[in-house]
Amino acid sequence: MHTVPILFTFDDKLIMPACVCLTSLMESASADTFYDIFILHADKYDFKDSDLMKIPAAYPNCKITFRAVSGQFMGAYEIRGIPETCYYRLLSPELIPEYDKLLYSDVDVIVRDDLTKYYEMDLGDNYFGGVDTGSRLREWIQNYCTKTLNIDWHKGYHYSGNLVINSKQILKDNKIAEFKELAKKDWFQQDMDIINIACTGRFKRLSPAYCMTNFLYGLMVNQRDEMVKDFGEQEVEYALKKGIVHYNGDKPWKTWCHHYDIWWEYYRKSPIFDEKWYMDFYESKFNELDKLPLMKRIKILARYFIVGRK
Repeated sequence: MHTVPILFTFDDKLIMPACVCLTSLMESASADTFYDIFILHADKYDFKDSDLMKIPAAYPNCKITFRAVSGQFMGAYEIRGIPETCYYRLLSPELIPEYDKLLYSDVDVIVRDDLTKYYEMDLGDNYFGGVDTGSRLREWIQNYCTKTLNIDWHKGYHYSGNLVINSKQILKDNKIAEFKELAKKDWFQQDMDIINIACTGRFKRLSPAYCMTNFLYGLMVNQRDEMVKDFGEQEVEYALKKGIVHYNGDKPWKTWCHHYDIWWEYYRKSPIFDEKWYMDFYESKFNELDKLPLMKRIKILARYFIVGRK
């Protein structure tokens, strides 16, 4: 049996999508994988009687440990509705001392494969394993790194939504003190900017399959040759078919978006599935379309028949 520790951080507004995320994690686990799940949360919340406990009840090859975080990043910069809890991953080497290495994931994801291979990879002296944002193909990221963050984009600008955390190396080099100092500034991408500034050049570059955001999916569809040049045909195919789907834009439990059908597939499999909520969601979306003015309906049809079929 392979034990894989994995960390999540979120607030009480994300319990439902967290349950779906954890369902996908467990449904995609190999028979010999045991997930040791840690959830860091603000001390004002108590998740022990929440729907989250339906996950270990349904899947015996996991356990969940809750750890409250008190006031570490109170008043830290929040933007786009992303709460203070996003910073908690920066403290994980101290808060989860049981392991020298951890996986981290946001909860707006669907896992479609066993993650043991990521946990068992050798990070060397890198602080993190992470997925680059496609910086070579995105000029605005190059400018953002150079002009705002003052880092070399050639070394990568990495997503923080799915990480392999080298806790041992972070503690050895006292990086948490640096994370806390950087958190005093209002960075637009919050913890993502912090770890890229503090750890530039010390990321192990992972396959895009470990964090298939909407943006990377777009690059693979629209600039596939360039992505193949960076990762190879086999890796691109694997990412498209089995990669972690990260909904870092629109959320499928709120609206239509890329890969919304994959999220709903796992919602239906989850121990929190509610037939009425499922039906009400779809009916509400069709009602929204019915209420659109005539010209907007015509534009939607035009987009489908003219743009969508090119």
